[in-house]
Amino acid sequence: MTHVSVVRTFHHRDFTAADLVDRLDGRTVSVCLPARNEADTIGPIVSTIDSHLRQQVPLVDEIIVVDDHSTDATASLARDAGAEVVAANDVLADYGEGHGKGEALWKSLFVSSGDLVVWCDADVRSFSPAFVTGLVGVLVAEPEVAFVKGFYDRPLHNGDGGGRVTELVARPLLALLFPELNPIVQPLAGEYAGRREALEQLAFVEGYGVDLALMIDVVRQFGLGAIAQVDLGQRIHRNRPLDELGPQALSVMHTALQRADPNLVGDNAQLVRPGLATLNIELAERPPMNTITDYRPRTA
Repeated sequence: MTHVSVVRTFHHRDFTAADLVDRLDGRTVSVCLPARNEADTIGPIVSTIDSHLRQQVPLVDEIIVVDDHSTDATASLARDAGAEVVAANDVLADYGEGHGKGEALWKSLFVSSGDLVVWCDADVRSFSPAFVTGLVGVLVAEPEVAFVKGFYDRPLHNGDGGGRVTELVARPLLALLFPELNPIVQPLAGEYAGRREALEQLAFVEGYGVDLALMIDVVRQFGLGAIAQVDLGQRIHRNRPLDELGPQALSVMHTALQRADPNLVGDNAQLVRPGLATLNIELAERPPMNTITDYRPRTA
């Protein structure tokens, strides 16, 4: 039987920063960027947010870069551009100093203060204020939406939607295991936002599976009506080589299988590839933030 679902879809042009400021009604906005060795792009991204959405229009209350063990100038460039920079290994150290995107997102929730939390990738070369206003706009306009996912045109892929991991791994797995999420244009998009009161109830996959896991978990916990998506225009970013995509694909596949049936996969995996070093990957999750004793959302 064909599974039919409806995910409400918006466009960033539906919202302007000035209008959103008037409609926030006292709510605050945090923009958080997980970053590891993104010296080429982090400065312009932070500067764009700071200039357009803090100085020109006071929509964003804080910009936080969680530096995930960078070995380049990511931290200093982000700080110079106007962000608060937090080293991932300095946050919730009792839980370990794990690496990975999901770890950085989880820790950003701990150190940020906004009622609305926006996450954006730090490797985007075409960053626009619309990435933030589009995501915030849906949360402001639609009170029942708890989580909004971005999508965009990607010129490197001829405008066909997602990248290689999306098309060859994530989308087929959703079709088989979570067909209600088939309408999501880009399930692995790194630009998304949510309401803190919803996000703090969710576990965070430590690595690359976090993008998919949050989407699945929001729908399971709050229903399909709690999720929406918004067209953010065009996105140009670093195109990763195939050998870097293998670990990402493994994490995404593990996440989907684990959420379909926890007995299907364990907590560790080996990625064996002829001619390349074998990778031992720990597939861990961080607990919901509202279960952390020291968690108290600070005041912006």
